[in-house]
Amino acid sequence: MPKEIITTDDLMNFKLELFEELKKLLREHSTGIHKRYLKSSEVRKLLDISWGTLQNIRINGNLPYTKIGGTVFYDWEDVQRLMEKYKIDNSD
Repeated sequence: MPKEIITTDDLMNFKLELFEELKKLLREHSTGIHKRYLKSSEVRKLLDISWGTLQNIRINGNLPYTKIGGTVFYDWEDVQRLMEKYKIDNSD
């Protein structure tokens, strides 16, 4: 089987291609959950809850929201605070 010689230029091209792929993956990953404002459907999927449960959380004042037209938006940080507020730590 013939040997193939890899040059430093080959390695540099590989490095650049690899960095571009990693940047692309990071961009795709960060545009999902880390948006500032989430729609109701996104919060439901994230928390794996029903429409009614989300509405109850909202009505009870546990999760602030903004309503523009017919669309309800939630601040990502408020969702994080809600999760921390109801976090159960059984490590004691």
